Amino acid sequence: MPTYQYACTACGHQLEAVQSFADEPLTECPACEGRLRKLFSSVGVVFKGSGFYRTDSRSATSDTPKKDSAPAKESAPAKETSTSTAKTEAAPAAS
Repeated sequence: MPTYQYACTACGHQLEAVQSFADEPLTECPACEGRLRKLFSSVGVVFKGSGFYRTDSRSATSDTPKKDSAPAKESAPAKETSTSTAKTEAAPAAS
């Protein structure tokens, strides 16, 4: 069963109550009979198993950048070749 935290809006008294999901929330402060409200806080999360660390499954991801970088190198010389032909065409027109 979950533990809920409550705080009184009138006096600031805080308390914890272990309640079932089916139970109605507490509404009355036991100290001053003021109005209670639920407090919400962050919870701790623990990831167990493989795949949650930076070093897990690195062999599969390290192969893909090598494959991507090879075609980029091939396309770069093709661009240089087209610019060199443009220079040779410009040279005879100028003379």
